[in-house]
Amino acid sequence: MIDVNLIRRAIVSALSDGTSNFGTPPEPAKIYLPRAHIKSLNLEANLVIGSRGVGKSFWTSVLGSPELRKSLSSSVRHMDNTEVRTGFALNGDIKSYPDGEAFAHLIEQKQSPYNIWRAVVGRCIASFLKINIPAKTWLESVQWVRENPEDLAKIMEKADEELESTGKKLLILFDALDRSCNDWQTMDMVVRDLLKVILWLKSYSRIHGKVFLRKDQLERTITDFPDSSKLLATKTELTWQHHDLHGLLWQILCNAPDEKGEAIRNIYGTVMGAKPDKNGEIWQIHQEAKTEGELQRSLFQSIAGAWMGKDRRRGAPYIWSVRHLADGKGLTSPRSFLAAIKEAAEDSIEHYPSYDLPLHYESIKRGVARASQIRIEEIAEDYPWVTKLLRPLKGILLPCPFNAIEERWVRSFPSGIDKTARDRLPPQQAEEGWKSVLQEIETLGIVETMRDNRINMPDLYRIGFGLGRKGGVKPKRKE
Repeated sequence: MIDVNLIRRAIVSALSDGTSNFGTPPEPAKIYLPRAHIKSLNLEANLVIGSRGVGKSFWTSVLGSPELRKSLSSSVRHMDNTEVRTGFALNGDIKSYPDGEAFAHLIEQKQSPYNIWRAVVGRCIASFLKINIPAKTWLESVQWVRENPEDLAKIMEKADEELESTGKKLLILFDALDRSCNDWQTMDMVVRDLLKVILWLKSYSRIHGKVFLRKDQLERTITDFPDSSKLLATKTELTWQHHDLHGLLWQILCNAPDEKGEAIRNIYGTVMGAKPDKNGEIWQIHQEAKTEGELQRSLFQSIAGAWMGKDRRRGAPYIWSVRHLADGKGLTSPRSFLAAIKEAAEDSIEHYPSYDLPLHYESIKRGVARASQIRIEEIAEDYPWVTKLLRPLKGILLPCPFNAIEERWVRSFPSGIDKTARDRLPPQQAEEGWKSVLQEIETLGIVETMRDNRINMPDLYRIGFGLGRKGGVKPKRKE
């Protein structure tokens, strides 16, 4: 007989920080490498695309840590002989790259993003070679790069030769580029010029660049320069399959601390026939727990039950919990999934203390609602214009025709899209009208157009924005 409340506390404890590491290296036990991500981590992948919460900053921090990088060496080629530098990331490091304010100041001083990025690379190479280039300020470094292209070429060649002689490679990482500026037009120029610099690096056999981008950042006209196809040919995408999310969950749960972890591993062992393998201080789940199949389904069923109600009509929690967190493109992020499971455990403790399984099905529904709220908060940070435009749609019953949405927008914005609603909205969409705005929202995976041309919104966003759907999870009422 399992101690249900101990398991609930274990789930809450293990998932307390979710997958948001904010650029800091994660605990080694929480590193989980889906097979689909291996290609993205290879040196040859210059462009890595992914939505928020799928692992862009996570992998940046892992690759940037010599200790954590070792854990990838058995799966990712060249990890054991690669030195890594960071060219831009969430965490500030003013000696290695300018922060957002410094970047804006340089652009105000008429310095091109292309030369700014070349200056970042120049400092990385100088650090590797243990030599000095002008670096009292970023303006000094940028001016040196612009005025001394031959000297820059010489240190690049010297670094490439030294790497060749030692059998090593050098990787420079670029992440969180939305932190470099605040408007789309400047952002497009910054990203486009960075990609030109990455293309320049391809002329050196041992020096590699890797850029983590959101999909919407790539889908605009940032690759309209000569030979951009050489970069696009290396593009990979960070996605999580259903079984990857469940594998990640059990990898984290089995490494919960103290008696909580022991309780989780006992459940795991009962289902799998053996506890996870211990490698040093880390418990590693078996391959069968990482792949789609009856064993993985049985694992989740052991904590959440067989059905999302009293019978099969509502579906199985194993499938339901992931499907209802998918965006308009059918993709679910680990951040949303883990947030929903943590909330489900907390809700079960509060509302169903005597229930015989750790996760009550009603709590799983509330977990999805909470994950939706978190995702809406993230959307407000990344795309402020989206939240301003979707608030007037509250209460609309989905799916609905486009004109029902357009009527709400015309009523709320009688003079067109105002200045506040334009915040970070790509200018071409603002100018082309409401249909174009909706298409941009659809590009982000927030809405989807059905075969009959009606507009729908996945639960991940619908619940948080307060829209209705017959038979769907109800939007959470504000207290």
